[in-house]
Amino acid sequence: MKDFKSTINNKSASFRANKEAMQDLVNLLNEHLKVAHQQGNEIALKRAKDRGKSLSRDKISRLLDKNSPFLELMPLAGLKHESGFGPGGTTISGIGLVKNKLCIINANIGTKKGGVVDYATSLKNLRLSQIAKDNKLTTINLVESGGANLPDQDRVFNNYGAMFKEMSKRSKEGILSISIVFGNATAGGAYVPGMSDYTIMQKDQAKVFLAGPPLVKMATNEESTDEELGGAIMHSNLSGVSDFLAENEDDAIKMARDIVEFNIKDKEIEILSDQNPPKYENEEILGIIPANLKTPFDIRDLIVRFVDKSKFTEFKSNYGLTMKCGWAKINDRKIGIIASNGVIFSESAKKATQFIQLANKSNIPLLFIHNTTGFMVGKRHEQKGIINHGAQLIHAVAGSEVPHITLLVGNSYGAGNYAMCGRSFDPRFLFAYPNVKSGVMGAEQLAGVMEIIKINSAEKQNKKLDKRKLNKDKKNLILLAEEKASIWHTTSEVMDDGVIDPRNTRSHLKMCLEIIYKEKIIGSKSFGTFRM
Repeated sequence: MKDFKSTINNKSASFRANKEAMQDLVNLLNEHLKVAHQQGNEIALKRAKDRGKSLSRDKISRLLDKNSPFLELMPLAGLKHESGFGPGGTTISGIGLVKNKLCIINANIGTKKGGVVDYATSLKNLRLSQIAKDNKLTTINLVESGGANLPDQDRVFNNYGAMFKEMSKRSKEGILSISIVFGNATAGGAYVPGMSDYTIMQKDQAKVFLAGPPLVKMATNEESTDEELGGAIMHSNLSGVSDFLAENEDDAIKMARDIVEFNIKDKEIEILSDQNPPKYENEEILGIIPANLKTPFDIRDLIVRFVDKSKFTEFKSNYGLTMKCGWAKINDRKIGIIASNGVIFSESAKKATQFIQLANKSNIPLLFIHNTTGFMVGKRHEQKGIINHGAQLIHAVAGSEVPHITLLVGNSYGAGNYAMCGRSFDPRFLFAYPNVKSGVMGAEQLAGVMEIIKINSAEKQNKKLDKRKLNKDKKNLILLAEEKASIWHTTSEVMDDGVIDPRNTRSHLKMCLEIIYKEKIIGSKSFGTFRM
């Protein structure tokens, strides 16, 4: 049993070229994140300052334990939405430590469109609900929202309802929600504190009502003020919607931290300093993956740059070479790793299937790393049973009950995405590098298939094809498919939990494993039918 030793030459021309290309993509990622971190226009920010209100990111930092990490999630949701409110929508979402207990923080950005929920934000909320449920995490909502964005109502409506349903189900299961209301919370925004297990309202600032004074006047001809309809004092003294009345922001934040300390049963977690770091320089990660994803590389060179002591104990190292499986630790937490190393052949699928079964027997979580264009096709491979072997792997992934983390680092196409626990297979967390491409198939293959279909169809109908138009259509289809496969499109649609700088791989995985290991891990004892 040997551990893999990397032989990458960080002085080579290919390494330098790879690093430069990846750095360019990281720079673009940082530009997008800079836009996402904006919390409203100058007028809205000044108005908040004049009213003595702090911004959402400041509230989050005061809520979290000092000098503790914050794993921000889905910061670029809605990046490519033409009718949305920009990358990240109108919430800041992530996981951090509150009184040494891991909690989800979901903060409305009241200074950005009044915290109104656009489609991207509704997608974030749904995904956060799933993360909270799967990982049994308390959710702390920092509330200041005007409800659903009405022009988006056809797309937001059902997502809003699903979010409320999930809040209710989590409460039933003892996974608590805490809401701190810092400003206006109207319409759909009012139901978040209304459905929380604990609700705190800030005096003189919180206003929670289903309909404001103008709508009430129109509907009932009743005259009323904001305070009479939904003020913090009214809800604390009369309606009972508020459980705690806070004097100011700091008081409200302290109350939330006290609730977590005394009412959340989770064990306390101390995020330790980095234990047993890799032997290789973290910066080298940028030069591992080729700029051209068609160029093969050894995925193990990447693995040994984020696991403890660069120690990766490989399973069946001489069999099924396009799938690398093995055991490692990240910050002293055990993890099984399944990494696609190119096209998936029958042998590769069978190896991964067996490894998943072993991980479940040992109650060890799994990390899936994607760089594949899918399963191998052709007469020989069909005759060898590639469908059966692929189905075995998919059965194993779907039937596995140990926690899964997914990391996309290159191509992730076709059924290969499913077999490697892509988004549709509900990994606990899924992150991607800024070079990633994913979809049913590659852009050129897709366009080529469509071209063949058009030619065959024309021949059957004895129609003459305009070759110039055919070539133009093919080029346009390639461009469109490339755009849809781009990480910037897929992250916009919340198909991942965040695009990350490759150098942050270890820190993200460390945090995910701390979250996963706070609960007892129990693997599956049975799987779907493995066809032979």
